Amino acid sequence: MEDIINIESNIVLMKSTLQQIKEFIKNKQYLIAYHAKLRMAERLITTSDIENAIKNGEIIEEYPEDKPCPSALLLGKVKKKPIHIVIGICEDHIRIITEYIPSKKKWINYKKRR
Repeated sequence: MEDIINIESNIVLMKSTLQQIKEFIKNKQYLIAYHAKLRMAERLITTSDIENAIKNGEIIEEYPEDKPCPSALLLGKVKKKPIHIVIGICEDHIRIITEYIPSKKKWINYKKRR
């Protein structure tokens, strides 16, 4: 029973975190780390692609202990292909840390680690 309560509270937390992330994107309250910009250029991904992937994405992992801000791993799509986006969630903005194409060898349905 306790496990079910923990799972339900985690789902609620992820939904509120995702709403917060989407609000930051909508209000242009985000920074893109240099590393993320490099990866975007390598993969021909635009800022608009990242914004849309986040707006339509879902949180698949959360890292509340990360410093200086808690972070999360999102699954989104760019040009109909899956993409993982790592985001730092600060008080007044988000930081897009990196993005990558998830490997089928490492992920089940791109959502769960093997």
